Amino acid sequence: MKILVVDDEQVLVKGIKFNLENEGYEVEVGYDGQRAVELAKAGDFDLIILDLMMPKLDGLQACLAIREFSNVPIIMLTAKSEDADKLIGFESGADDYITKPFNLLELKARIRAILRRGASQRQDKGREERLVRGHISLDAAQRAVWRDGDEVELTAKEFDLMELLMNNPGKVYSRSALLDLVWGYEYAGEERTVDVHIRRLREKLERDSANPELILTKWGVGYYLKND
Repeated sequence: MKILVVDDEQVLVKGIKFNLENEGYEVEVGYDGQRAVELAKAGDFDLIILDLMMPKLDGLQACLAIREFSNVPIIMLTAKSEDADKLIGFESGADDYITKPFNLLELKARIRAILRRGASQRQDKGREERLVRGHISLDAAQRAVWRDGDEVELTAKEFDLMELLMNNPGKVYSRSALLDLVWGYEYAGEERTVDVHIRRLREKLERDSANPELILTKWGVGYYLKND
């Protein structure tokens, strides 16, 4: 597995690189947002770790730029802990968020969770690979989604969330259940993350995001996909 780590704190990058290489990962590094985008274009990475505050391009700008050509999972690092900052990160296409200072064991656990989920989805041949619900179709093997026949680019977490809903039409999931099932660990206090991802899915996949036909809300409970 190949990971890109980009942060302007070179001592921190050195420590992360050392620890991840000891886990068997191949690690490439950079120290500013512009370099992050260049490396992401040139390399075939399984995951990218980006700091929020960097020179040339900050982490949000770099994340947005990378999302123009790649859906590689992205973990954002930040010294800020405010919910608003985290939600902005998710809006920019980040898949996960970890606040500095952090325990390297926690970072490695989140990396494993993201990579393991992607691997299990690729290897699971038992589930239905081509799903069609209304005007939306999804191919699990290709990790591709179409709206009315036109392919739509989703981030890794957006795809995971949509795949879960499409595999279980009519089943209502609470925010906490979606966090546990899609993010793979307790994401305490971040239930608004689900709202952000649902809104982005509606904007990308619904014909009218203000009046969704398929990705629906059960008020006071959670979200579900309409059962045809």
